[in-house]
Amino acid sequence: MKQLKRERLLVIVGPTAVGKTEISIELAKRFDGEIISGDSMQIYRGLDIGTAKITQDEMQGIPHHMIDIKEPTETFSVSEFQEQARRFISEISRKGRLPILVGGTGLYVQAITHDYQFTDIGSDDMFRKEMEEFADKYGNEALHEKLKTKDPESYKRIHPNNRRRVIRALEVIENTGEPITANKETSLAIYDAIFIGLTMDREKLYERINRRVDHMVEKGLIEEAYHLYKKGIRNSQAAQAIGYKELFQYFDGDLSKDEAIELLKQNSRKYAKRQFTWFKNKMQIDWFDMSDHPNKKKYEIIEYVAGKLNRIENQ
Repeated sequence: MKQLKRERLLVIVGPTAVGKTEISIELAKRFDGEIISGDSMQIYRGLDIGTAKITQDEMQGIPHHMIDIKEPTETFSVSEFQEQARRFISEISRKGRLPILVGGTGLYVQAITHDYQFTDIGSDDMFRKEMEEFADKYGNEALHEKLKTKDPESYKRIHPNNRRRVIRALEVIENTGEPITANKETSLAIYDAIFIGLTMDREKLYERINRRVDHMVEKGLIEEAYHLYKKGIRNSQAAQAIGYKELFQYFDGDLSKDEAIELLKQNSRKYAKRQFTWFKNKMQIDWFDMSDHPNKKKYEIIEYVAGKLNRIENQ
């Protein structure tokens, strides 16, 4: 019996500001694709400038999914993201079009493309309230220290100020006896996937990041962040996004405006480095260096994808 073909999927990853959006539009036009955002913060309405969210004009008529689907006050888990993104992949495939997953949030991309099983427990409201009160009384650092012996891996991965994730990690181990890092990840691929990574000389990338932040400020990032700040979303998942948490410190009076902008640039550069390290270590990706001659590289990528798709069709 002939084995059923798996759904095709084109995946474009890389650090922030490397040029994923432009390449994804070109590939979508060339291969009749629709784009699924693999960014954990572009799901939130109102976080537009700071997340470099694509505009309607930039979409050039290409359908985009997993953008503006949540309010900033709402939470959204990786498992929810996995479920919804896979549904879009199936819907796009049934139309005979090519799903294109684009993003820099490594865990989200990996959870979609590979057989990644999540710890299936609900919320323990009483435990969460207890942990919130502990953090209010003793501080986020003290709460974070609770992870050190119970879940050392989460202790290293989660920032002390990300209170929501710290509490969730503690909640999982409290209710299951296993750390949240016991989520099962396998190398089993779900799709006939083509993985493309965009990279760039580090100094050039950092210059692009700095210019992007300056451009965001010119476009109204501070006003956008202040609007969210006034909504009182300080402890929400959305408020952890780079570009907002730094400016919140400015609004609190803890930093000057210039200090907050410089911190935003610094955190963006650090994030780009972490993104690149994640994808290098966690996934098998074919990398394209966009440092020089980007138009030439664009056509190289188009030819590469065409060849890969042709091989998938003829399997």
